[in-house]
Amino acid sequence: MSNNRPRRGVMFVVSSPSGAGKTTLCRRLITEVPGVSLSVSSTTRPIRAGESEGVDYDFKSVDQFKEMIDRDEFIEWAKVFENYYGTPRKEVEAKLVQGTDVVFDVDWQGARKLKSKRPGDVVSVFILPPSIELLKNRLENRPGTDPATLTRRLAGAGNDILRWGEYDYAIVNDNLDTAFSELRSILMTERTKRTRAALGELVDNLLDDANKFIASRKD
Repeated sequence: MSNNRPRRGVMFVVSSPSGAGKTTLCRRLITEVPGVSLSVSSTTRPIRAGESEGVDYDFKSVDQFKEMIDRDEFIEWAKVFENYYGTPRKEVEAKLVQGTDVVFDVDWQGARKLKSKRPGDVVSVFILPPSIELLKNRLENRPGTDPATLTRRLAGAGNDILRWGEYDYAIVNDNLDTAFSELRSILMTERTKRTRAALGELVDNLLDDANKFIASRKD
């Protein structure tokens, strides 16, 4: 008999202030850990250099996005700054049923909505920067960042950080390898919990067979 027990996948939600490293950590997680897939969000923001349609985001016009809202095709959606972001329902549910863990690189608004819609599926992690100065340096080195964008992102960072207590776990990203190791350990722990939950049917069958055997011996 196989040792692989069926389990429902984990909705692994990762958030941070812009520039704190959540996207890098999420990409590494899906690259290095088998059985993990990235949730490809729909967005109305312009595609950036190096990004690919259907890989980084599903890029939509505002009208297209609003039509998807009307058809109830999102688990959650939000407007962040001037752009819309949303999590498609159909693709995520299919992966969870297959036992694939789905990583969500979302802000606190998305995390809150996902948790309210799927409380039994979501595990949430908040990535904290070690300092605002380091966060500022990371944002300054991001391609396409101008002074106005930098100011807006830093202004939003404080509001993001205030939400850290809403998450199941928190990691300080002062060393990328250490932060990744911690993130991976959290996922492995949650996988074990899901596998344990999936053993309920097996345990019921074992107890039923044991009781039948005992009853037959009494006869």
